[in-house]
Amino acid sequence: MGYPMSYDSLGHIMAGIAGVTPSYGGISYARLEESGLQWPSPTPEHPGTKFLHAGKFTRGPGKFHAVEHISPNELPDQEYPFVLSTGRRRYHYHTGTMTQRTGTMEVFYPAEYLEINGVDAEKLSISDGDRVRVTSRRGQVEVGARITNTVTPGMVFTSFQYPDVPINNLTNPARDPVSKIPEYKVCAVKLEKVS
Repeated sequence: MGYPMSYDSLGHIMAGIAGVTPSYGGISYARLEESGLQWPSPTPEHPGTKFLHAGKFTRGPGKFHAVEHISPNELPDQEYPFVLSTGRRRYHYHTGTMTQRTGTMEVFYPAEYLEINGVDAEKLSISDGDRVRVTSRRGQVEVGARITNTVTPGMVFTSFQYPDVPINNLTNPARDPVSKIPEYKVCAVKLEKVS
């Protein structure tokens, strides 16, 4: 990441983490090797944080609840034949608000892209790197295409981590009735090659 690493052991790395992250301040390799330690442990004297269940659940084998399946609010149709799902990319933490500021992450992940299956890309004459317009009932964005087998035909994926591709403006505002989480994983879209 551009910072000279002069560590000679894993213990040395752990000491570096403990020196800058308060919740790890009391964690060292010596303490870990001695008896294990539950995080967080902010000082060397701190015994570690107790965890909820040691060896068994407090009320037997656990408690399960059946939940009712609720179908997505919006499914593909003739006008919007693809399912868009949004999520995160490996090299950016959460929404990218911190990792995008480092500059060094651009080496791994310089720009957002839309993952599209090769079968769909061929039907739409889309090649790797082409600009694609993604349109839902709520708006549109343009993004580069990446042909991949990680998504199935009929589905496309992109992250919500790049402000220049405001993909969540396209997603369905329907919310889970209990958690109130928006339906970011199923959104009907159409695709159009723009370059």
